Amino acid sequence: MNRYRSRERKREVAPVNIIVGSHVWIEDPGLAWIDGEVVKINGEEVHAQTTNGKTVVAKIANVFPKDMEALPGGVDDMTKLSYLHEPGVLNNLAMRYELNEIYTYTGNILIAVNPFQRLPHLYDTHMMEQYKGAGFGELSPHVFAIAEVAYRAMINEGKSNSILSEEKPQKYLNEKQQENQELLVKCISQNLGYAGGKPVAACVIYKCLLHWRSFEVERTSVFDRIIQTIASAIEVPDNNEVLAYWLSNSATLLLLLQRTLKATGAASLTPQRRRTTSASLFGRMSQGIRASPQSAGLSFLNRQGLTKLDDLRQVEAKYPALLFKQQLTAYLEKIYGMIRDNLKKEISPLLGLCIQAPRTSRASLVKGRAQANAVAQQALIAHWQSIRKSLNSYLNLMKVNNAPPFVVRKVFTQIFSFINVQLFNSLLLRRECCSFSNGEYVKAGLAELEQWCGEATDEYAGSAWDELRHIRQAVGFLVIHQKPKKTLDEVTRDLCPVLSIQQLYRISTMYWDDKYGTHSVSSDVIANMRVMMTEDSNNAVSSSFLLDDDSSIPFTVEDISKSMQQVDVNDIEPPQLIRENSGFGFLLTRKEGSVS
Repeated sequence: MNRYRSRERKREVAPVNIIVGSHVWIEDPGLAWIDGEVVKINGEEVHAQTTNGKTVVAKIANVFPKDMEALPGGVDDMTKLSYLHEPGVLNNLAMRYELNEIYTYTGNILIAVNPFQRLPHLYDTHMMEQYKGAGFGELSPHVFAIAEVAYRAMINEGKSNSILSEEKPQKYLNEKQQENQELLVKCISQNLGYAGGKPVAACVIYKCLLHWRSFEVERTSVFDRIIQTIASAIEVPDNNEVLAYWLSNSATLLLLLQRTLKATGAASLTPQRRRTTSASLFGRMSQGIRASPQSAGLSFLNRQGLTKLDDLRQVEAKYPALLFKQQLTAYLEKIYGMIRDNLKKEISPLLGLCIQAPRTSRASLVKGRAQANAVAQQALIAHWQSIRKSLNSYLNLMKVNNAPPFVVRKVFTQIFSFINVQLFNSLLLRRECCSFSNGEYVKAGLAELEQWCGEATDEYAGSAWDELRHIRQAVGFLVIHQKPKKTLDEVTRDLCPVLSIQQLYRISTMYWDDKYGTHSVSSDVIANMRVMMTEDSNNAVSSSFLLDDDSSIPFTVEDISKSMQQVDVNDIEPPQLIRENSGFGFLLTRKEGSVS
């Protein structure tokens, strides 16, 4: 039985005819091989100037001569090459690949490079008829030629034939890849927890995508399946535990993508082949050749070689990977907004109770003022303490789930801004709230929030306290003594610098003292405020005294990348579900096995 065989060609020591001025191929960690010119030879070391302008030093054993008379489109049979070595073979395949010539002979062996697109003209009836009865080598390399030779040998000579592939059948590889993807999705559908403060799910997803080289392919379903897993997990909008878990995982995975993916022109390439595509193909084919022995007959070079995770820095991302990053960003923003809005909903009813002190009868204020005020203040503080309890609950939840402190700070900064808007607008819309005693009550409540910020520390509270500046200054106006003696300049610059003249006029005219019977600012100050408002009106300045709540997303992907520390994914142990699966052996840490 005839078999088309080939043996793995061992790399030979570079020929001795390499001299200064020789055009050569030098091994390159990124592109597999790169061409250049020898400028110096020092013993076993060769110094070469590459075509991209770099000067590299390589061992002479890793330097191979380049055929400067090679045809621009390559040769259809690599036995015709002047130098039959690895870089020569790969360069020939790459040149033909640029022309959509995916088949190349090496003697009676057919090498096929995966085009990653449909080429129907290669397999239509007309093409099949051309190869029927044609001798081997008469026409361009094609799988039909191999089939024709095998068929004729069987019919005419009675010889049994088998055609062997270099790799496992593509259908089997696709099925295996599908199984691995399904197992990954099943795995990340569970709460995988954290290891050393790092979310395991994000690290496992990243390592798998990197190992499978999913970022560098033109078509894959794995990204959609991961996004769908996240979408399904957060379908219940008030499950803060799940939301915090995926907030942490999404932020970490996005950080890893931001620091790994490199968007280039290749991300938007059309099927027309370009040089950058070939360069990338060059490296992948080189890794594929070195990774497995060659078999005879029909040889498919469609496996992408794998490198250690440690050796990878940035990869050129194709469109599916860039789209995945955009979708992940959108889900991170959505989850962030859901957590923030859930906290808003939780504290909103409490804010309505905090803006006005509990009512007490006039008799109580006269006969038992101290006791009545103490009871009222205790009731008011109870509402503020409930708000503190909610803030602590969310803070602890995000700490437990290792949410990035930067994102946590943004949550509480927007929450305090929301508190500021709600309290300030309520104060200016309700005259009963603009009293001296009510100012004291709200001031005592704000002190509770200030204490919370101190306990949460700047790492998590950030500038949240500063977001309350409108309500703090308004309350400061309510409780200050001797208002009639204050000048307009003192009020606008010293006491309430952040408030607009419309807001100051509103609070000044609505103020009433239910405790000491004092008056607001003088009539002259009020009159001057009216004049200033008239001038502002002429200058088309907004006359609204109310604040707007900002519900936008207050960060970008770049902000997250700059604020978070680098994540080392190599020491993450694989979850039990995939730990014993041979297809995920690359997830094992160095202590348990090698990263392949």
